[in-house]
Amino acid sequence: MENQKTVTARFDVTGWDRQELAGIAGDWLGAVVMRKTYTEGLVGESIAHFVSSGAETSGRGYLAAERITAALPDGRSGSFTVHHGALQHPDDPSAFGYIVPGTGTGAFEGFSGTARIRHDDRGAYFVFELE
Repeated sequence: MENQKTVTARFDVTGWDRQELAGIAGDWLGAVVMRKTYTEGLVGESIAHFVSSGAETSGRGYLAAERITAALPDGRSGSFTVHHGALQHPDDPSAFGYIVPGTGTGAFEGFSGTARIRHDDRGAYFVFELE
């Protein structure tokens, strides 16, 4: 991503399929395969394996591993993997996210940096800070 250090990528969640977790008794942990469509900043799609625990009213957390396949506005394209998570809500101070080094393909080979989910009046989006 020569010369481009920050990429703001808007997305819509387009799939939310609950998954069973073998060996997990009770409802303290849930799993989902999530699909997203990226519509701005990056255009493409992703699939994420998402696990969460707790309840919104008393406290919760999530962890996700997400594979994004997309193109930048200048036409460069490829895939990369992001690990992200938070307590309570992705906008809280506990939120974290990283592009996993070595997972990039195509024009995104060599990608690394941070990945934070933010929210505004238009919805959720990622801010990727590239190293």
